[in-house]
Amino acid sequence: MTDDFKSSMKRGDILTNTKLLRNLIIDKGLKMKFVADYLGLSAYGFQLKLENKQEFKASEVSALCDLLGIKSLKEKEDIFFVKQMI
Repeated sequence: MTDDFKSSMKRGDILTNTKLLRNLIIDKGLKMKFVADYLGLSAYGFQLKLENKQEFKASEVSALCDLLGIKSLKEKEDIFFVKQMI
């Protein structure tokens, strides 16, 4: 994360686990552009969300869970609801 981004975040912000999400997409054999299109996002818009510069909407989290076969609440929380302590 850049220093500018860190300074704009508040203690305890909820973030996406980028590494876990990227790995899951790759493991499923999907391309990032396909996932972005599936969510109705541009490639850049999806990248911003992956990098925690913008938050995923609840509908996007739900769509990603469907697309990636995420069924357990724990896995969903591990990917999309990571508490970041700065």
